[in-house]
Amino acid sequence: MNKNRPASRKRLHVLQLAAVIFFTVSGGPYGIEPLFTYAGANAGLLLLMIAPILWDVPTILTVLELNSMMPVNGGYYQWVKRALGTRWAFYEGFWTWMYTFVDLAIYPVLFVEYASFFFPDLHMYKVPVCLFIIWSSAILNILGIVPVGKISLLLGALVLSPFIILWVSGLFQNHGTAPLPHLTLNGISFSSIGMGLYTVMWNFFGWDNATTYAGEVEKPIRSYVISCALAFVTIFAVYILTALAVLHSGIDFNVLNSSGFPAMGAVMGHHWLGVLLAIGGMASAIGLFSAVLLSVSRVPKVMADDGLMPQKLNTLHSKFQTPYISIIVSALIISLMILWSFTDLIIMDVTLYGAGLFLEFTSLIALRIKAPNEHRPFKIPLNILGLCIMFLFSVSIYVIGLSGAFLESDKTFIPATIAVIALLSAELAWQLVVRIKLKTSPARLKK
Repeated sequence: MNKNRPASRKRLHVLQLAAVIFFTVSGGPYGIEPLFTYAGANAGLLLLMIAPILWDVPTILTVLELNSMMPVNGGYYQWVKRALGTRWAFYEGFWTWMYTFVDLAIYPVLFVEYASFFFPDLHMYKVPVCLFIIWSSAILNILGIVPVGKISLLLGALVLSPFIILWVSGLFQNHGTAPLPHLTLNGISFSSIGMGLYTVMWNFFGWDNATTYAGEVEKPIRSYVISCALAFVTIFAVYILTALAVLHSGIDFNVLNSSGFPAMGAVMGHHWLGVLLAIGGMASAIGLFSAVLLSVSRVPKVMADDGLMPQKLNTLHSKFQTPYISIIVSALIISLMILWSFTDLIIMDVTLYGAGLFLEFTSLIALRIKAPNEHRPFKIPLNILGLCIMFLFSVSIYVIGLSGAFLESDKTFIPATIAVIALLSAELAWQLVVRIKLKTSPARLKK
């Protein structure tokens, strides 16, 4: 039996997978609120329109081609291992595990922010509320991938419904004639552009995370192509429409950043809309956490299968056939990270993610060279030079964002520096693994 395919016969189908990908990548517009504070109306909307094309499309195409070659649990870790070897695969798994912990720590904090719309004193109980979200989602993940998929469909409806009302309400208020802002970067500092890019990148990444459970998806190659297309179109449209609603509402960007989308309801004279947007924010945080935890919990298991992590992590639950030890360990680590600020977490998150993404780009090119004739049900219609040019767009966005974060202020310099140190620590972790494995089973390590 393929060790990457659990014994359970239950599999995700296209719509369920699209819903999980939606939450793995986005979870709705919640999180773009700081964008206009950094970049203003004109540059903010421009970044939101251009950055996803340059940042996401190369990533999605890379994920679809590599996944069509190897639709197995472990996703990006397995691709890098085959293309570049065990050492770089360890880097990929290590970096991804670290950034996902940072990413997951954001969502319980967001839940508290939106729940405080109903309970203003809830910030006093931030830690216990966050822990409740973390461990409730962990239990859901232990129950299996299908329950996560079904819950994602329900939460997706709760997230999108208030924004549909928001768009329609804004359209009627402006009689459908509100002008578009003038799209330009003029007058925006480089550091502000960088922080704006960080905000957009964070709201649009995670496509590769959705492949770590490919062995648990029905007809994975076809399903991923359709689901990624559905998710991308939905996410892009939702962000653009929401940004236009924000700009046409006339809300103060600092108020939006501090109070979130529920403040839009008050600005538009609809308290009940603020209530719906707050409920949607809570649903978004829960959906994001459950979907991302689903993806990250599969990585330690496949690394443990290769002897790069403790063997206990690859233990499957006897009834639900889920890597429950990995899920529990992940939840424990996340529980320790919820005290960081939202901005700090985003900076560390994107920095770590970009490094892992670069290895995936490199793996695609390496496999084009190593296995040019291998069957690829989905293949990017570009040669190697074309792929390099395509990847250059994503790398440029990443470098500009990282440079801007370093230049923004001392507050952003610190988390960016911590993220870079975390990237460098992968080599120390690898050397530790090498020493341990050389004492036990040296044949299992292939540099």
